[in-house]
Amino acid sequence: MSNRTYYPTVVLSDIHLGTSFSKTIEVAEFLKSITCDRLILNGDIIDGWHLKKKSYKAWKKKHTLFFRVVIKMIENHATEVIYVRGNHDDFLDNFMPINFFNLKIVKDFIHERNGKRYYVTHGDVFDHITTNMKWLSMLGDSGYTFLLHINKWYNRYRVMRGKPYYSLAQEVKQKFKTAVSYISDFEESLVSLAKAKRCDGIICGHIHHPENKYYGDIHYLNSGDWIDSLSALTEDEQGNWNIIYYDKELTKDENNFDAEDVLSSYDLDLALREVQQMNDAT
Repeated sequence: MSNRTYYPTVVLSDIHLGTSFSKTIEVAEFLKSITCDRLILNGDIIDGWHLKKKSYKAWKKKHTLFFRVVIKMIENHATEVIYVRGNHDDFLDNFMPINFFNLKIVKDFIHERNGKRYYVTHGDVFDHITTNMKWLSMLGDSGYTFLLHINKWYNRYRVMRGKPYYSLAQEVKQKFKTAVSYISDFEESLVSLAKAKRCDGIICGHIHHPENKYYGDIHYLNSGDWIDSLSALTEDEQGNWNIIYYDKELTKDENNFDAEDVLSSYDLDLALREVQQMNDAT
């Protein structure tokens, strides 16, 4: 217990459970290494788009592991968990809002601490491609998936040659002017929203690009992802925010984890319905 690092607030997003690219074991190990008063899961935690295409056969035991770790945080440390839905887990619209013990599932959220107010949203509603042209967004998602396939095999080759992990996806984002412009436009739209909400800052995800910076007096924070960046936002007791990265070797065998931490596979849809029934009963 004493080896765990304490943060008042931790923010994760874009884990995309249900896909083969989700760094599920790594994010579970990260959560086991910390304690926090509030854990914000800021969208695209479950990849409903991918699961729908694969008829839920893509859901593996290791994906269940993540939720077991989160439940243990609630049980053992009284962690408050705020799950903000994203575009890939928009199926949660059928269950929202949920307020059950220390778990909330919501569309957005105001995080208040140390006299500061941060508007928390996944950010997809400010992506006009995602909101107005979902077919094009899915096409872009397929292209990103293809890039991740290349990235996976390329990094296996680098490991064989004793070289460190290299992110092709991040390199593409930095090289293409359209990607850089898209990120900038996205950030500015969310900063404007924070101002409209009379908040001191914005906390988002969606674009898989971790960031911690100011636009004037508005604090822009993006938690990144657990596909490529393996990043999280942390808030300390003085209200300072930082981006931290998972620092263990990324190429570890994902089948090598403690069997005691794994639940047998189960029907995800049924589990969500059971949560909804419990919520209705309270």
